[in-house]
Parts: sequence; C-alpha cells; structure tokens
Amino acid sequence: MSSSPAKPPRAPRATPWSDLPNRVSYRLPAHLEHWQLPPDWAWGSEGVTMEHRHYQEIRDALGRSLSLVSVLDPAHVTWLAAEARALAHRNHPSIPTTYHYWPPHPQSMRGPGYLRRWISAESIGARVRRAGPEEIPTAMRILRNVGAMLAYVHDGGAPHGGVSPEVVWSAPSGRIWTLGWQWALARHEVPQGLTPDPRWTPIAPEWQDGEWIPTVASDQWQLAASVYFAIAGELPPAIDAPPLTLLRPECPQALSAILEQALRPEPAERHRTLSSMLRAVERISGSRSMFTSLPSLPSALSEEGRLRWAVGDDYDVLGFLGKGTFGSVWRVRDLSLEREVALKMLHPNVAQDERAVARFRREARLAAQLAHPGIIPIFDWDARGEVSWYTMELAESGSVADLIARAGQRPFESVESQIDGALDALAAAHSVGIVHRDLKPENILIDRYRRWRITDFGIARAEGEAAGATGTPAFAAPEQLLGEAQGPSVDCFAAAAIIYFVLTGHPPFSGTDTQEILAQQLGQHYDMSALTGPLADFLTRGLSPEPSLRFSDGAEMRSAWRELVAERAREARRSDSWWGRVLGRTD
Repeated sequence: MSSSPAKPPRAPRATPWSDLPNRVSYRLPAHLEHWQLPPDWAWGSEGVTMEHRHYQEIRDALGRSLSLVSVLDPAHVTWLAAEARALAHRNHPSIPTTYHYWPPHPQSMRGPGYLRRWISAESIGARVRRAGPEEIPTAMRILRNVGAMLAYVHDGGAPHGGVSPEVVWSAPSGRIWTLGWQWALARHEVPQGLTPDPRWTPIAPEWQDGEWIPTVASDQWQLAASVYFAIAGELPPAIDAPPLTLLRPECPQALSAILEQALRPEPAERHRTLSSMLRAVERISGSRSMFTSLPSLPSALSEEGRLRWAVGDDYDVLGFLGKGTFGSVWRVRDLSLEREVALKMLHPNVAQDERAVARFRREARLAAQLAHPGIIPIFDWDARGEVSWYTMELAESGSVADLIARAGQRPFESVESQIDGALDALAAAHSVGIVHRDLKPENILIDRYRRWRITDFGIARAEGEAAGATGTPAFAAPEQLLGEAQGPSVDCFAAAAIIYFVLTGHPPFSGTDTQEILAQQLGQHYDMSALTGPLADFLTRGLSPEPSLRFSDGAEMRSAWRELVAERAREARRSDSWWGRVLGRTD
C-alpha cells in the first residue's frame, strides 16, 4: 500500500450549526430536565442530538461515562424500545455495548431511554469537514472495521440501511464505532414516512423516487460511498462516480477498483457479499504473516512493515495513532494477554543513535516507576534488531489536544476534576524527584472514563540533573527555552499554559519562532480578558516568567487549584441563595 507522505490539502466546509447532522450541546435538553437519576448518578457535561435521537452523557455510581439514548418526539417511544432490544442482542467491537433500558412508567421519574457506552469520538463527516480528507491508511481502516461490522449484521439477516460518514465515528485511539441503529430495524418498526436524511446519507442508486428499501447490497454501496467521502472529501454521485485515482492520485489503483465495483448502479454487479469485498481488500493490503518470518530487517519496508516484522507473533498491528520527533505510536493487540495496548516505536533514523535508544529506555523506566492513576502505565520494553519499542495502556479518547481540536474550549465545570487529577499526578512525579519537562496538551491523554493521564516522559530528568534547552516552545517555561536550570516549577508553568489552552481554546503564547514566544513570556503578554477573578490570579502565578514566583511544585499547585474550585463553589452557592439573588439585583 502506498500513501501520501503529507496530509491532503485541508478543505473544510462551513456549515451552519443548525444544519449539522450531529449537534453538540452542553445543557440538559428540556425533555430530560424532569428525570430523577438513581443515587450517586450524575449528568455529564455533553449531549449530542442526531436524527430523531438525543445522546446525553451520564455518570453511573461506578464513575463510568455512559450515554443515555432518548427520543425527542414522544411518539417515537416504541421505535426507541425496538432499537434498544435489537442492540442488546448484538456483540461486535464496532457496536457500542447496550446495558439497560428504562421503560416509560406513569410513576417513574426517568424513562424512556437506554444506556450504552459513551463514545469520546468524532464522526468521519465532522472530521473531514474540520481537517480535510483522511489519509489512505485511515480510510482503509474505516473500510475494514465498518465492513466487518456490516458482515456481522448481515449474518444475522438484517441490513443497516443508514450507513454514512455521519454514523461512522472514529476515536483518537483509532477505534471505529458505528451508530445510526434506529434505521437497522425491520421496516415496520421504523415510523412510516421516516427515512435517513438525504443531506447526509449516501442514497443508493436503486432507491428511486425517494424510496428507502435497505438491503445488503445497498449497505455495500453506502459503505463504499462513505469511504469514498473519507478519501475524496465529497460523496460520490449515484451514477458515474469519478475514479478516486483522479481525485487522489496517491490512492492505490487496486483500492479504487474495489470501491468502483461496490459503487456500481446495478446491485447484481457489485461484490457478491461484503465478506468477499473485504477479502479483496486484504489481498491488496497484505497480511502480517508476510513480515514475521524474515531472517533480517529488509531496508525497503515501510515504518508499519518494520513494526510488523519486529513484533512477530506477539502483537497484531491494528492502526497508526500518531508520531512525534523521536517515534511513532501504534494501536496493537497483545496476542498473549488478549488486550489492546499502545506501542511506541523509535523512528528508524533515531534508533541508530545509541544515546537516543538509551534515553528511550530511560523514558520507559521512569514512567514505569510512577504508579499513579493519572499517569499512563508502561507494560513492557523490547527490541529486535534495529527496532526498539515499549507498550503502554491505550487511552481510547486521545489527548487533550484532540479534545480541543474536536470540541473547542471547555467550560470550567466540565474539566475541574480532570485538571485536579492531572495535577495530583504531577505532584506524585515531583515527590520522587522527577520533572517531566515536556508537558503539553498532546502529552495528556484521556481514557474511556474521561480521566486525564500524563504520558511521554521522554525528556524527563531527576531533579538537579543538568539540562539544555528543552520542551515544546508554546508550553515551555522561559528557563527551558534559555537552557537554564530547570526544577519542578517548569512543569507548573506548562500546566498553567495547558489549563489556559483548555479554557480558551488557544495557548497563552504563540509565534513563528522560539524568540518571539520567549519575548511574550518575559513580558507577560497574554490575553486574560476571558478569565477573571481567582482563576486569573491562579494562571498569572503559574505563568510567571520568574520561577520563584510560580508554584514551587505540583503539590502546591494542586492545593491552590482545590482552593480555587472550593471558592468558585462557595460563590455559586451564594449566587443561588435568596439573599445572594437580592444582593445581585441591587448591584
């Protein structure tokens, strides 16, 4: 498989919020306001409205983030119950697990609605509109995952009927989810006259005059159209879709041919089944076995090929997650323990440097020593030939940087506990004399329980060790950019910059080069207009260019943060009280 070395040109399309297929909100909708949750349960911070469904985050007594699926129209209660019943009997990695259904009841203060896993992800449609067409390997992963899910559903004797870029969601970890299950029912269970919205759903050629008659063949066409959209940035026409190789020259001819056959107007001319289509995909992409029996590392292998060759029968490489200066990160399955983990591998040119390899091993050793729920644990370290790697826990919701890119600035109340957890982790590292020195939004990962967890101790050092210029400029303290002595307060500076970034949607300092950023830091040139009161005081202290005026370490910063949260809570109670409202009116 060949793919472009660079991201395709960004081609976002501005769309009014009211016309978006998946609308995110941070207020509880009116139809849920009367609900009374079970003891120790709480509403989460987000909700998403889709076609005829609302998904509201909810926290159960065990601290899990779940999704409450409900209907906006009371007439659709029977439809919702049929959807929940069907999903309860499906078990596939791309289908969110359904846990419980709350039926409507005259004396109940909750229902109707069903609970499933909350997904911290973004639809393929939203991601392409935001960042442009996907890389070819990502599109291949979508094709494989959604195709396997549809083959599973077809084996049960039913089509999906509503496959589109808006119901295929991709988590930052690379995991693919499929929604839109309100359409995957027997035709009589869907209210008469309702069909998937043609503005967002690929309409198969055989659906004439507004008909909607889902079949396994139309599912195949919709899947191919959705992958076509991921690669080209637009849905194909029902007839005579341009070959993908014309729109994306780097798209392999064999992949383009597979999609062209699936997009043929006549259902009988498409692939015989989705399984046969997926077998054709595997033939052009190769299998991992072709890399495992080679006696030496072939120089012509791609980075993924090198990894597959090295990990052999220990790990199955599932997808690419990202890369940095020193290495790339991959989502893999540990075949001996049957669990998915993240694998960090040194870049080939870096792996030839003995000092870089030693630092890489040191990173794994340092992180492995820090047993804390706010720090990503390291599982294993290994090397084969010129390939070095270690494995760590997979954070399925990506990083804080992914969160802000996907959803924008966050309200204080939605992140206060996550920030507390990250500062507690920082305090744990500082308590044993370890300074991270490269804290940034990309190095704070988010797990499935919405916890923020620190990772990438690649340039961490024991306190007092010599160090040159380090860190990522937009989040590094001035003494790091100048190569001066660095203690725990550099991490506190970075933490303050990250909190500012999360609450405003942009870093406090920005520029085209290090000197420009350094000048802004030393002059304390940042916009605090949107952050006032004790919060502004907290961040001003954290971002001080003088280390002695900052928080001395993570423990002091954590204590100050908790005092800030407590003060805001007291202020909120005063505002909600009777005399607080009276005083508020007299001001």
